[in-house]
Amino acid sequence: MSVLPQVSPGSAGVLLIHGLTGTPNEMRFVARGFKAAGFEAECVRLAGHCGSEADLLATGWKDWFASVEEAADALRQKVDHLFVAGLSMGAVLAIKYAIEHPDKVDGLGLYGTTFFYDGWSIPFEGRRLSFLFPLFMALGIGRNKRFMEAWPYGIKNERLRQAISSKMHAGDSEAAGLPGNPWPSLEQFYRLAADVQKKLHRVHTPAIAVHAREDDVASLANVHVIERRFAGPVETVILANSYHMVTVDQEKATLVDRSVDFFSRIVARADNAAKRKSA
Repeated sequence: MSVLPQVSPGSAGVLLIHGLTGTPNEMRFVARGFKAAGFEAECVRLAGHCGSEADLLATGWKDWFASVEEAADALRQKVDHLFVAGLSMGAVLAIKYAIEHPDKVDGLGLYGTTFFYDGWSIPFEGRRLSFLFPLFMALGIGRNKRFMEAWPYGIKNERLRQAISSKMHAGDSEAAGLPGNPWPSLEQFYRLAADVQKKLHRVHTPAIAVHAREDDVASLANVHVIERRFAGPVETVILANSYHMVTVDQEKATLVDRSVDFFSRIVARADNAAKRKSA
């Protein structure tokens, strides 16, 4: 990957958010790409993540969002333009930030956005019965259950898939995340997704949505929700040779290049408008 700087160093920053049970490592390649283009780039670690399953279960979606708010506000103090980008549930958290703090964010990067798990690798109960999770939790059903990560682990690149799955099943959650999604955490995810979907009409922030055509976890229907319901402009990029983990899979360089170009255009328009106003 060779991306030449397109923004003045220090003028713009990107906060990168990993997914549920994931790790900031999911966003490291993207962070390096943004830094090469002159952006500040930071990867947030969501509350309860990169530790044990008990650590995760001690938190909920409001704790995860608080992690995003704290990190975004800290980065915003360093730069003139703030962008927030996330993978999977991280994309939903990015949207949530734009809903709650529209004046603080200049653009969104939505990668493999997941409002619902409906990809081709998701078992029937995961696709069709997810709406029952709140009821199950209220009745105390399934508190010790989990959906285990399964082939192809969101990754089409076979060598990378083997490396990540080996670390995951070896218990290295800091490097590769947890090997399963506890039902209570999934219930928290669905509560977050429901809250955000009700408010999508309030999103005026420009967004780039990058999604794999063959996403094994979240189908293109998730992108169509964004396209239909955002009030602001959405630029959609569909990748033909990747699965769900688009920030690490075979077309990650394309994701970076398109995102850098999108965010750089926003910075240029804002800076030009400021110059005209001061002239």
